Amino acid sequence: MTDDRGSFSDLTLGAFSEVLASEAPTPGGGSAAAVAASLAASLTAMVARLSADRPRYAPFVATHARALAAAEAARLGFLRLADEDAAVYAAFGDARKLPRETPDEIAIRDAAVQASAVRAAEVPMEVVRKCHALVHEIDSLAGRSNLNASSDLDVAGLLALAAARGAAASITDRRVTTAMLTEVESLVHEIESAVARVHGQVRSGNLRGPESP
Repeated sequence: MTDDRGSFSDLTLGAFSEVLASEAPTPGGGSAAAVAASLAASLTAMVARLSADRPRYAPFVATHARALAAAEAARLGFLRLADEDAAVYAAFGDARKLPRETPDEIAIRDAAVQASAVRAAEVPMEVVRKCHALVHEIDSLAGRSNLNASSDLDVAGLLALAAARGAAASITDRRVTTAMLTEVESLVHEIESAVARVHGQVRSGNLRGPESP
């Protein structure tokens, strides 16, 4: 964050909602997407924990352990990215406000805007990439975890998809390269497919076999 509030993760849910609703340009959509992704990771960790040490789900213990470790790391990582997004977008806004009355000022401003725009796009791009990795774990848990928490896993996937789409929307607003746009479109498409698989598996109410070694 760019002011004296500290990290968004230090705020209560109500306080973060209030800051997000304010007239301040940050936090904005990018930070909101990262926070939504953190909630998806939290639900994923919850499902993994609810599945551990249950005899019925013993064949999937390796999947539970890996998914739990990945989800916990992602939960904290997304919160850090929420802070980073606010900071880099604020820097991008500051660069656009630089004076441009003389040729030298224009050159300085253009360079600053270009550099800050690249960084402002890199953060939500990382959110999309991490959502992609998280959804892989969610997909792996579907049908291999506590069936009483299957709807929570479904919500985790839907939240991760919404977060990825939100981050992708932020990217397209921040002067990105064609290569980055191609990557984000491909990742979001793969996330959509995985979340659809999760939803179908959850709706079936069935378990499936362990993952291949």
